[in-house]
Amino acid sequence: MWKSRWRILLCVLLLSPITERAARAELRLPSILSDHMVLQAGVPLRIWGWAEAGGRVTVSFEHQSFATVARNSGFWEVFLHPLRAGGPYEMIITARDRVVIQDVLVGEVWVASGQSNMERPLLLVNHAEAEIAAANYPQIRLFLVRDKESDVPLEDVEGSWKICTPESVPHFSAIGYFFARNLYLSRHVPVGLIDSSWGGTPGQSWLRRVVMENDKNLQSYIEEWNQTLADFPSAFERYQKSLGEWRRLAAEAKPRGIQPPPEPKAPLGPGHRNTPGGLWNAMILPLTRYAIRGVLWYQGESDADPKHAYRYRYLFRALIEDWRCQWQEGNFPFLFVQLANYAGNPNWPLLRESQSYALGLRNTAMIVTIDIGDSHDVHPKNKQDVALRLSLAAQALAYGEPVEYSGPVFRQATREGNRVRLYFDHAASGLRSHAGTQPQGFELAGADNQFVPAQTQIEGTTVLLQSAKVPVPIHIRYGWADDPHCTLENGNGLPASPFRADVD
Repeated sequence: MWKSRWRILLCVLLLSPITERAARAELRLPSILSDHMVLQAGVPLRIWGWAEAGGRVTVSFEHQSFATVARNSGFWEVFLHPLRAGGPYEMIITARDRVVIQDVLVGEVWVASGQSNMERPLLLVNHAEAEIAAANYPQIRLFLVRDKESDVPLEDVEGSWKICTPESVPHFSAIGYFFARNLYLSRHVPVGLIDSSWGGTPGQSWLRRVVMENDKNLQSYIEEWNQTLADFPSAFERYQKSLGEWRRLAAEAKPRGIQPPPEPKAPLGPGHRNTPGGLWNAMILPLTRYAIRGVLWYQGESDADPKHAYRYRYLFRALIEDWRCQWQEGNFPFLFVQLANYAGNPNWPLLRESQSYALGLRNTAMIVTIDIGDSHDVHPKNKQDVALRLSLAAQALAYGEPVEYSGPVFRQATREGNRVRLYFDHAASGLRSHAGTQPQGFELAGADNQFVPAQTQIEGTTVLLQSAKVPVPIHIRYGWADDPHCTLENGNGLPASPFRADVD
C-alpha cells in the first residue's frame, strides 16, 4: 500500500512544473516573426503573438518600446513606428518569458503566390547551376510557406526565414529569388521574399470562401464544390476498386517486363487543395498582419478549362480586392503574370483575356510572357525574364520610377474604309515587330465571324490592318491561340498582350 502512495506522490511532484507551465501560457510568436526576418520599411509595423491572458507584453526594437496586455484569448499586438531600411537589429519581446529575435533587417517585403510556375524552384530553370552558385546575398531573406489546406482559418503558417545562400536557394521560387535579387541590386536595401505558392491549385482555393458565397458571379464555385463533396463517398469507393485492380495488373506486369496501366487518380474530396478558401485559410490569412510592399502572382493554368476560364475574370478581381482589404494596407501593388505561350489547351486565350480584366483595378500590372514560353512545356525554364518584367512593374508602381513596364495594351479600333486602325497604351516609345518585319498575329473577321490573317502596317504608335477577304471588318484579334506566333512590341522591347475586340 505504502509503495503505491509513494508512486502517486512522485507522479504529482514530477508533473506539477509541467502543469503550472501549461497554465501560465508561455509567450509564443508566429513563425514569420523570427530570426533573420525582414520588416517592411516606411510603414507602421504590427508585432503580435500569444501570451498569458491579462499578462503584460513589451516589445522593444530600435529605440522604440511599446507595452500591451494580452486579451482573454491570449492574443496581443503592438504597432511600431515606421523605420528606415537597415540592420541587422535585435528585437526583444518580454512577458513572463523573454524572446530575442536576432539578425532582423528592415527593407522591402514582397509576397509571391500562385501555382506551379511561381513555385518552380531555382534548381529547375535555365542556367540553374550557375545561378545557384552565385546566389550569395546576405541582405536577401527567403521565407518558404509549407503547403497546407484548411477548412477553417489558421493563426500561423509553417516556415522560417533563411539567409539567401547557395545552400538555401535551390528549392525556393526561381521567380521570387530573381525578383528579390533585381530589387536588391537596384535599390541597395534588404529584401524579404515570402513564397506562398502551390502547384496545380485553382484560383478559388486562394480566395476567402465568404467572398464567393456572397457574390452571384462566384457562387457557382461553392455549388460545384458542395456537389463534389456529396459525390465523394461513391467516387472514393470506385477509386478503391480501381486502385485494387491496378495493383493486381501492376504486380502481374512487373515480372513480365510489361508497362502497367496508369495509376488511377484519387477523387477530389475533403482536405483537397482545391477546397474553396482552403489555401487562403492556411497559407495567406496568417500572413496578413505582416506588413508588405506588394504581391507577385502567377496562376491560372488550373482555371483554363471550359467551365472556369471565363469566370476567372470575376474571381481574380475579387481575389485582388479582398487580399488588399484583408491586409489593410490600401491598394498595394499587385503584379501578375499572364499565361505564356503553350500548345495543347484551346482555353488559354480566354483565360489570358480574363486575367487582363484585372488591369481595371488600381495599382495592378500584367506581365506578358507570350514571347518567352515553351510550346511543349507548361513550365517554361526562362524565369529570369519573367522576374525582370515583374521588377520593371515594381519600379514603376511601387517605387514611382519613370520606367516603361508594360508592352502595348490595346485601347481602341476605328474603321478607315476597308482598313482598321488600332490604338495602344504603353506605346509612347513606338511600335515594332520583334521579328524585323511587319507585326504578325493579327486577324480580321466580318459578319460571318470567319477570321483570316490580316496584312499589317505600323504607323507611329498605331497599327493598320486590312484583308482583301474581309471588305467590312467587324472583329479583330491578336495572338488568339494557345501557342500563337505574334510579334508586336513597343520600343522598349516589351511584347503586346493578346486581345480580341470589335471595331468602333
